[in-house]
Amino acid sequence: MSALSPPRRMILNAFTMNCVSHIQQGMWSRNDTRQTEFNSLEPWLELARIAEKGCLDTIFLADVMGLYDNYEDGADTSFREAMQVPVNDPMLLIPAMASVTRHLGFAFTSSVLQAHPFTFARQLSTLDHLTEGRVAWNVVTSYLPNAGSNLGFDGLPPHDERYERAEEYLEVVYKLLEGSWADDAVVHDRDRRVYAEPDRVRAINHRGPYFQVAGPHLSSPSPQRTPVLFQAGMSERGRTFAAQHAECIFVVGSSRSAATLAQDLHKRAHLQGRSNTDMRLIGGVAPIVGGTESEALDKQADYEESLSIEAGLAHISGNLGVDLGGIDPDQPLESFRTERVQGFIKNLLDSAPAGTRTMGDLIKSNLAGAWLTGSVEQVADELERRFHSGLDGFNLTYTVTPGTFVDFIEGVVPILQERDLVQREYASGTLRKKLFGQDRLPSSHPAAAVRF
Repeated sequence: MSALSPPRRMILNAFTMNCVSHIQQGMWSRNDTRQTEFNSLEPWLELARIAEKGCLDTIFLADVMGLYDNYEDGADTSFREAMQVPVNDPMLLIPAMASVTRHLGFAFTSSVLQAHPFTFARQLSTLDHLTEGRVAWNVVTSYLPNAGSNLGFDGLPPHDERYERAEEYLEVVYKLLEGSWADDAVVHDRDRRVYAEPDRVRAINHRGPYFQVAGPHLSSPSPQRTPVLFQAGMSERGRTFAAQHAECIFVVGSSRSAATLAQDLHKRAHLQGRSNTDMRLIGGVAPIVGGTESEALDKQADYEESLSIEAGLAHISGNLGVDLGGIDPDQPLESFRTERVQGFIKNLLDSAPAGTRTMGDLIKSNLAGAWLTGSVEQVADELERRFHSGLDGFNLTYTVTPGTFVDFIEGVVPILQERDLVQREYASGTLRKKLFGQDRLPSSHPAAAVRF
């Protein structure tokens, strides 16, 4: 571990989406959740205050740019069940939530298909300035064909082409954020009437197969320059991309595969000249917490009554690119090879025990959204086990909001704090400094090669 790196601790993110129904489908119909109030600011401000009170690291905002429209040949189920539609822009929530917090970070999802990198780089810098360096970008390449159709690609570009586009997209963003303005460019000298020294700002003159950007960047350097980089690709191509660029990697799938995934990603990172301390591996979990195990199980049984199987099937159909409306549940998972979410299938195949590799198994294991049910001690024990197995932290998926987060913060977080696994208070500085001990990307990161 480098001298700059803080001691290893568990990272905790509140995982949500600016929509009615994110992962646990059907729960919006309950009276104990604020999901249908997503169009209003107040529930988001409440969530930000709750997350900061619990010393969580970030609110992690997922997003999609298209419809899940292949279940039973259309999007009717998605609209009827509010399955990730309607969905609003996650980025616009961040300044409001930042205004009622001091330390909480904000990770948001944005696809390399949805905005030109010149425009997006300015949005990143603006958010990083407004939050005083508390922003993270979850880099995605999109997987819904409707997203590609909406964004002018005549459907979704092939899987590997999306990653090739993403490589150049990041190259442009790095050149703008890291290489266009010198650290000492802004002098705001009132006496000389010089705000920025012209010779300390330069164009980037990028010309590539997908983008032509002259520059210079229109925003001055922000506290982190490049926000903390999240990524979630688990395909072969996605893992290589993540090992090269990502600082926090969202590991999707069974906890049993965490150690294997960690070893693979660290090996790939070493080939890129990066070290283990340059990355954090984040798993997903949906905690259902009770004072006792029996109480938690009763809560789960109550939640199961509200789950929408149909909306869950529509969700999985969109992920896999396969209409599960008429699928044979006994069909082997190995028979599916799509351009979409390859890592999702691969990870399930790698981690599922013998006899559980059919489409029926897949459906059953995903409708509940990876629930982790138990007493506060049991949930804390399992998270500690996964932490010591190779994961660095967790995206906490809600079943009801903000209740899931309140239960976890009030019940589980104090136990994890007593075990010195999670922070008791926030360190000062930017989000990257809190996570990695420094404001800027390390010299081992490819962005460092284009610095002014």
